[in-house]
Amino acid sequence: MKMGKIAVAAAAALCATLAMSCNEKKGAAPQANAKKLITVGYAQVGAESDWRLANTESFKSTFTEANGYKLIFDDAQQKQENQIKAIRNFIQQDVDYIVVAPVVETGWETVLQEAKKAGIPVVLSDRQMKVSDESLYLAWVGGNFLKEGQDGVKWLEAYLKSQGRENDTINIVDLQGTIGASAQIGRTQGLEEGIAAHPNWKLVAQQTGEFTQAKGQEVMESILKSTPDIDVVYAENDNMAWGAIDAIKAAGKVPGKDIIIITFDAVRESFNKIINGEEINCAVECNPLHGPRVDEIIKILENGGTVDKVQYVTELVFDKNGIGNALKAEEQLPNRKY
Repeated sequence: MKMGKIAVAAAAALCATLAMSCNEKKGAAPQANAKKLITVGYAQVGAESDWRLANTESFKSTFTEANGYKLIFDDAQQKQENQIKAIRNFIQQDVDYIVVAPVVETGWETVLQEAKKAGIPVVLSDRQMKVSDESLYLAWVGGNFLKEGQDGVKWLEAYLKSQGRENDTINIVDLQGTIGASAQIGRTQGLEEGIAAHPNWKLVAQQTGEFTQAKGQEVMESILKSTPDIDVVYAENDNMAWGAIDAIKAAGKVPGKDIIIITFDAVRESFNKIINGEEINCAVECNPLHGPRVDEIIKILENGGTVDKVQYVTELVFDKNGIGNALKAEEQLPNRKY
């Protein structure tokens, strides 16, 4: 019986060998020669805002198998320790590239050194990192947060002038983003520079709303109780602005009229609030569609090219009537992808 089974097995093996040989002669490509997908590990901040959701979708829709990628996505839920853990997991999985949207700017040296030692390029998206050795990351893609803040200030200058209020005392509330995040640092600096240049502008309150609608509303409710005379709310992202609007309405005031609302991100819902003319006065764009730019970077590198260290995305300013440096929101809304 054993000899019979061995003979059958030998015959089967011979047939398999012959079949493989015939396939090779016919030009059938072995599976090993199939094009290898580029593996990208993406450590996202979280899902704290509509902007962030659009940013995530930009990566997920770009880094697909059809486009030659395998994407490993991790949501850090606003915690740096979760991102560091995710990066280490990516290193263990031997990904080809790591993309990070860092929660804060500092505290990354060790894990970036680990990625460099493993030979894995790191691309930063949206927020920046402060490191002693900039060779620890390959490139950064995102918005110019300081310019965004400066653009918001330029719009306010033009708007106040259009209202005949350029010489009035203007009391400003700054709803800051997550303290230490690049967007918070740049937008806060832009506002503070503007206040320093205008002796009649007064910063009457400055507090973080952590980039969330709930916290923005909570903080604004508190500020309204202690600081009733407010002319401008400078909210460092859309979701905090929406929370502030709810708080202002609850206090019996009309956002957009009684209090000027300037916000950042400029997602579709903020366009709607500008167009209705009663809630948001100005939205400064922070373009979340970073996926295609990172895809360009990787493809250049895969073809042996080099890339610029800093790569800004295009960003604009929107309001109802096209005052100063702004475009009219109603005209631009049909073109919005987020």
